[in-house]
Amino acid sequence: MKGKVKTLKFKNSLLLGIFSSLSGVLIALQSRINGELSTQIGDSLSAAFVSFATGLLFVSLISAFRKDVRTGFGAIIKAARVKALPSWRLGAGVLGAAFVAVQTFVVPIAGVALFSVAALAGQTVISLWVDHQGVAGGVKSVISKKRVLAALTTVVAVAISVWDRFAMSNFSILAIGLAVLAGGWVGVQRALNGQINSHSNKSFATSQLNFITGTSFLILLLIVRAIISDEALLSFATGPWWMYLGGSLGVLYIAFSALAVQYLGVLDFTLLSVGGMLLGALFLDLIAPTTGTSISPYLLAGILLAYIGVIVNGQSRFSRK
Repeated sequence: MKGKVKTLKFKNSLLLGIFSSLSGVLIALQSRINGELSTQIGDSLSAAFVSFATGLLFVSLISAFRKDVRTGFGAIIKAARVKALPSWRLGAGVLGAAFVAVQTFVVPIAGVALFSVAALAGQTVISLWVDHQGVAGGVKSVISKKRVLAALTTVVAVAISVWDRFAMSNFSILAIGLAVLAGGWVGVQRALNGQINSHSNKSFATSQLNFITGTSFLILLLIVRAIISDEALLSFATGPWWMYLGGSLGVLYIAFSALAVQYLGVLDFTLLSVGGMLLGALFLDLIAPTTGTSISPYLLAGILLAYIGVIVNGQSRFSRK
């Protein structure tokens, strides 16, 4: 009997690990798609809104045809109404939208490479803390030397993977500080989504809530920008059909992550998803390279080191018996 339980736990852990890695692949694919969307529109904040809005439409269609998702969404609202879930935590999606807003500001100043490393540093540090506090709703994890080493290894892995794209002349303490802060927001968002998902029991309901609050926040930012500047409220452009799929991939990412962090914890999810993200980037560079793209040995080394970080962590469900 105990053997069957252990086998079942291993299978569940394996499935969650696959979901986490797949989430990373989705991040890489979404980044490429949203990058094209931003280029075509010529306004990164408008592109972020279009991505969130199309994602909201996608998850709303899922909800319209699935009663269990609507029931899960209702369960979230009920939990907030009876104080089982603090109302402010319903705004987890705002953190994701705020991350995108900071990204649109920092990347032109510091570059994609520095932003990626700084944001991941923020994510891993906050992941250690939220897991220690049990914010995601799971078992609290001690901040051990092994977990800290795994987090540092993963940050170094991402730094190595983008080493050939660093432009230190673009270094800005303010920009990097904002990137670290924004990365921390993502870590908190993942933890809050895990807690929300424990009430909805339907990850697509959790994803729908995120896209409602995230889209609303971006609308507010667009309105404020239009008031204080001479820019149009919203820019839009036509282009290839696939550049509007970024939001839908975001829906799947939020759904996968909300489910995984409940059981794996935020740090384990982050480590696995980073490995998946780097593999996804390699896959895209192989099958759909952008102009001037080549397979960098730094990326290959970063992928290897990222998975070494997963092994070093030792808290991954793959290593638990």
